[in-house]
Amino acid sequence: MNAVTMPLVAAVEQQAYFSVRDIHAFYGESYIVQGVSFDIAEGDVVALLGRNGAGKTSTLRTLARAGDPELRSGEIWLAGQPVHTLKDFQAARLGIQLVQEDRRIIPGLTVEENLQLARIAEPRGWAIEEVYQHFPRLAERRKQEGTTLSGGEQQMLAVARALVRDIKLLLLDEPYEGLAPVIVKEIERIVHDIKQRGITTIIVEQNAVAALELANRAVILDMGEVVFDGAAGDVLADETLRNRYLAI
Repeated sequence: MNAVTMPLVAAVEQQAYFSVRDIHAFYGESYIVQGVSFDIAEGDVVALLGRNGAGKTSTLRTLARAGDPELRSGEIWLAGQPVHTLKDFQAARLGIQLVQEDRRIIPGLTVEENLQLARIAEPRGWAIEEVYQHFPRLAERRKQEGTTLSGGEQQMLAVARALVRDIKLLLLDEPYEGLAPVIVKEIERIVHDIKQRGITTIIVEQNAVAALELANRAVILDMGEVVFDGAAGDVLADETLRNRYLAI
């Protein structure tokens, strides 16, 4: 057992707010997530990083029980409740909210209707007016059809939809992808607000530096395996680690 995996095994034996224990997941016969384990304390913001193809999005989708990839072994626990036995809608009801890269805004519905629909099943999250305080652009466009928003505004709506539901764990998949720098800054502000609210969050993001500056923890994947689990600041300070696994 190498120096990286020893503390990981020790960590998962302890009770944590969110625990991922030796998960193995497949797309068909393609072995994508290969024994990933880590723990997250309540209120942590974790940057889940790695090069393209490292298994980041696949891991995130496995945690959300998104239907694919297929989880074949391992355990996932949130606040003492098993997640690994659940379907995606059951995991969402438990409080795991996944904001996917393609945003999945519902066509034909306004901004406000998208938010209202998200609250129907789980009306225990943020009130819509509270969302508008944090997302003033959405307040301005509340009567506009969601799919006609700009890419950045659609990203805000996708995050807002997650927040109006019962939320215990927020999973963000590439929240800055394809956005202009000025919009990235606004999304960063919103994620910072979420962090200040103490919402446990995992961010998958190609802009590793931006993710690390927001996060307090980092987990780095390489070929579907965890190769680093520690403080985000340690990754920013370790040029060799960044060059080897993040190419930055």
